[in-house]
Amino acid sequence: MSSLACPLTPCGSRPGDTAVATLVRMLRRAVVLGGGGVTGVAWEVGLLLGLAEAGVDLGAADLLVGTSAGSVVAAQVASGVPLEEMFARQVESASGEIGASIGWTYGLRLLWPWLRAGGNPQRFRARVGALARAARTVPEEDRRAVIAARLPVHEWPDRPLLITAVDATDGTFVVFDREASVPLVDAVAASCAVPLVWPPVTVGARRFIDGGIRSAANADLASGFDRIVIVAPLARGGGPIPGPRSQADALRAKGARVVLVTPDADSVAAIGSNVLDPSRRAPSAHAGREQARSEATEISAVWS
Repeated sequence: MSSLACPLTPCGSRPGDTAVATLVRMLRRAVVLGGGGVTGVAWEVGLLLGLAEAGVDLGAADLLVGTSAGSVVAAQVASGVPLEEMFARQVESASGEIGASIGWTYGLRLLWPWLRAGGNPQRFRARVGALARAARTVPEEDRRAVIAARLPVHEWPDRPLLITAVDATDGTFVVFDREASVPLVDAVAASCAVPLVWPPVTVGARRFIDGGIRSAANADLASGFDRIVIVAPLARGGGPIPGPRSQADALRAKGARVVLVTPDADSVAAIGSNVLDPSRRAPSAHAGREQARSEATEISAVWS
């Protein structure tokens, strides 16, 4: 907050303002960026740029949490890549991306592992991981090259950044940060490894799949923060995969002020039915930027 740029007492504050200023300084803010394919990356970038243009800088967060598409965006924001540069990359030609198809039937493909898991989320993730390890996909090195091309900066930033993934063997939920001794590109690639579509990512002796198999946004990682903005291209969860709404409600129940942003009707139309279609990046980015105009007031009320 700009009002904290100078000591409050010399600036003519009233008695008690110093205590208020101390409290404000103690408030911690987190941004959670959820999964949503290549269109999710574009929509999130457009939304963040539109909010910044409206005077709401989510890049000032004390913590960034990224899952799948959100890991691509969070890594760049934490690394200080300008939003204008990120947006330009989304609206230019999608060369370098590998197109794929995913739709409503994808959920049906995950139904059998869930039924066989007997209601156990980790067992479900392990069964999905087994299917992912057996699936025929593009070579792992080709997919890693795509992720590397998405990230202008390949070193972990100094700022707090959490990137989620799932162990493809035992279903363990894993959170990568700069202390994990895992290259940033590998961490993001693991978080984006949509099972049955992209290959699991090898890190040392372990292989990992998309963090979105544990939760569409993994917003619970922001627990303990006072002000939280969740940006979730995928608004719904299902079965063993909690949706962002339930996680937002849980954070509110703990006393946090939370705003959840999901695509509006125009953004849904721009994104289309296949979130892995690179040709939908530009319309998704523009839609996110436009949607930010209607979201800025509510987000600012929490963020500022």
